[in-house]
Amino acid sequence: MGNQVEKLTHLSYKEVPTADPTGVDRDDGPRIGVSYIFSNDDEDMEPQPPPQGPNGGGVGLPDGGEGPSLPRPQPYDPRLHEVECSVFYRDECIYQKSFSPGSAALSTYTPENLLNKCRPGDLVEFVSQAQYPHWAVYVGNFQVVHLHRLEVSNSFLTDASQGRRGRVVNDLYRYKPLSPSAVVRNALAHVGAKERELSWRNSESFAAWCRYGKREFKIGGELRIGKQPYRLQIQLSAQRSHTLEFQSLEDLIMEKRRNDQIGRTAVLQELATHLHPEPDEGDSDAARTTPPPGRPPAPGREEEDREAVVH
Repeated sequence: MGNQVEKLTHLSYKEVPTADPTGVDRDDGPRIGVSYIFSNDDEDMEPQPPPQGPNGGGVGLPDGGEGPSLPRPQPYDPRLHEVECSVFYRDECIYQKSFSPGSAALSTYTPENLLNKCRPGDLVEFVSQAQYPHWAVYVGNFQVVHLHRLEVSNSFLTDASQGRRGRVVNDLYRYKPLSPSAVVRNALAHVGAKERELSWRNSESFAAWCRYGKREFKIGGELRIGKQPYRLQIQLSAQRSHTLEFQSLEDLIMEKRRNDQIGRTAVLQELATHLHPEPDEGDSDAARTTPPPGRPPAPGREEEDREAVVH
């Protein structure tokens, strides 16, 4: 039938092969990790977020409106909805999202209050329950540059937020940043780029590339050969973690964003079903998993039926 590419099907964690259950990584040959071969912004097919209240929750029907009344919206709490994780390149930690006591780095703000905290060159992340996190680069004058729906756009921060709460996330990645002026230039230089002109799969990869200038954030920026050098360590509890291995940062980000979209509870349920862990308070071993080719999108997301364009 010629050189065709078949669309990949969904695989859950229970279908993922797991290495030695003791957590010992036996180097017995190359292993093939996840590989995303379709080029799309993972937010492209994302439904519009519902109207948000001041605390980041949904808004019910007004008094007197038709239909059943909705429960009172709950404030958005990163500790309830987000996955605590770290990213390693070999033995170097290059990303960390931690809810350690006293940490205020992941606190969220309304778009209007967030403007008071932004400086040109900052990375901004908009978050909401059951939505992909949306990243942008603040370029000054109340505006951001961001990749959305397969196009790099220059928008007002309040418009780009779509009502979601946000925060400055300069410290999640541990790479050395470029100067603020260089970050802004990188972002503005790509305004108007769309579809096959793009070198990034999602808003996070684009915004992080603008700030750090590393090719690893681009489509095809790394060769997928041999043993996976990247590890995504998902914190299950204070004593337990689970590690996924990847051949590229690009692929790891796709999986990390999927976890953010489905939420902490769903991720822990998937892993519990796959691992069947025995309760052991003193067990600090981290299980390792090598995802198979074709890690699927989360429900509600479709992949475009075309191959990625590598720049």
